Amino acid sequence: MTQIPESELILNADGSVYHLHLHPDQIGEIIFTVGDPERVPEVSKYFDRIDFKVAKREFITHTGWMGDRKVSAMSTGMGTDNVEIFMTELDALVNIDLKTRLIKPVHTSLQIVRLGTSGTIHADIPVGSFLASETAIGLDTLMQFYPDLECDQSIAQALRKTLDLKFDPYQAEGSKSLLNQLSSDFSRGLTLTAPGFYAPQGRKLRIPAAITQYLERLESFRFGEKRITNFEMETAGYYAMGELLGHEVLSLNAILANRATGEFDKKAEKTVDLMISAALKLLL
Repeated sequence: MTQIPESELILNADGSVYHLHLHPDQIGEIIFTVGDPERVPEVSKYFDRIDFKVAKREFITHTGWMGDRKVSAMSTGMGTDNVEIFMTELDALVNIDLKTRLIKPVHTSLQIVRLGTSGTIHADIPVGSFLASETAIGLDTLMQFYPDLECDQSIAQALRKTLDLKFDPYQAEGSKSLLNQLSSDFSRGLTLTAPGFYAPQGRKLRIPAAITQYLERLESFRFGEKRITNFEMETAGYYAMGELLGHEVLSLNAILANRATGEFDKKAEKTVDLMISAALKLLL
């Protein structure tokens, strides 16, 4: 068995994994993630107790207990580039022996649940609602550097034609077992993961758009009975890395903006808190 070199799996002086600054015993069996580091305590306030806190760059971790389950709340920052770091190092904590630098013979699968915010492009999806991403399409290039995903790519290819893209988007699926634990409070949808907040999500301030009628094309896109329900910046990366690494991953979205109606949720903080509370009750 080949030992992983120090240059490839970088550890801190205390033996913790490089970016997350964590040791294997400092994460839970189920991990709730947020983009904003300031939102971590908004999740961990629901824990029965918090045993451990660490902060390194945008990666903040609170680990504790809810009932008899060890749980973590962690922030990733924005974008699939951060998600790639997060998922790879999180996997290393459970599936690589950090002392010997050898891959463990028995694989450990984590449950990872993103608690995020999102915008919709359809007038009939109201702000303040909750949506679980059943499938995600990535408009970023992360998967150009990894092996092909096993899941069907037909929706992603159809979207490429609709938008006249010069690159291949990728398609990845959320955990069916985690989806099945949700109540009807969470609708299910097809999420578009964008590599930015402005032009990649159809916003224009001072720079003109390269793709004409971008939002209109997305709003009218259909694949059978499926339509694109919402935009955000991480889900496809989570799902793709989850498939490749063998973890159960689910992305939950608080819909704060409606691009079709021009609305933004005036009670955004309350909406996010309600989603966090609902998710913890259902999944723990």
